[in-house]
Amino acid sequence: MIELRNLEKRYDDPLTGQPFYAVKNLSLTFSSGEITALLGPSGCGKTTTLRMINRLIEPTAGQILVEGENTQNLRPEALRRRIGYVIQQIGLFPHLTVAQNVATVPDLLGQPKAKTRERVRELLGLVGLEPGQFAGKRPSELSGGQQQRVGVARALAADPPVLLMDEPFGALDPLARDKLQEAFREIQHHLKKTIVMVTHDIDEALKLGDKVALLNAGELAQFGTPDDLVRRPDSEFVRQFLGDDALLRQLAGVQAGALARAGDGSGLPQVSASLDARSALSVMLREHAEAVAVMGEDGQISGVLSFHDLERT
Repeated sequence: MIELRNLEKRYDDPLTGQPFYAVKNLSLTFSSGEITALLGPSGCGKTTTLRMINRLIEPTAGQILVEGENTQNLRPEALRRRIGYVIQQIGLFPHLTVAQNVATVPDLLGQPKAKTRERVRELLGLVGLEPGQFAGKRPSELSGGQQQRVGVARALAADPPVLLMDEPFGALDPLARDKLQEAFREIQHHLKKTIVMVTHDIDEALKLGDKVALLNAGELAQFGTPDDLVRRPDSEFVRQFLGDDALLRQLAGVQAGALARAGDGSGLPQVSASLDARSALSVMLREHAEAVAVMGEDGQISGVLSFHDLERT
């Protein structure tokens, strides 16, 4: 668990000498095993908040507690070894192989080589990169999406309880981003890390976040589940920021199989149970159908999803 208590970061304007708050009086609790998305307009304090957690930026006031321990009582380098960090630019070492990149932190910690090799193979498989094919490659031989997968694997290599992610999928094309988001959600389903993720993408926040913290001008506008923000906005700012299509955006974070009900889907358009509900709605509209048959992994109809089911979501 991560707690922010009255956290602030203040800068002084060099011309006027007046204080400017990048983050002001921010109190939040990021629950263990959950993904919290830090969302908001440019300049609202998202990345500053993230970097204060691992002390890449020092706070002006307030406290940050990681598993109950004040981070100011820890040496920054010791703190960072306990926290995985993934950034948009990835930062892979170009002269090292994929396996060597993933092994960077375990090697720094002096972990046994055999244990590290096994951990690297495990993580490459977890992020969808077959070790025999990718372990010996250099970053320049990988696509952008593959490089980002290596970055995630490297951040997880020392098995940190906390993972910080700064716009981790922002540089990818839409197709690669969607695939990596799905892979990451599956990884989190197994690992249950405490993850704080900065994003400017509303769809991504609603899709991946167990909780969403919406910031505005350095202050907290609303904190809650995606459903809280979409259906019960605390202010006009929250409502306008999420937009009039917020309910449709939220459907992108729910799989069709999770909403399907028992029924005979014979003759209906078919969609995979893993397809997101918004895409399932698109299929209904395209096929002029009021429902779709949801197909399980065995190729059999597992249920029916109707327009009315989506209305009640």
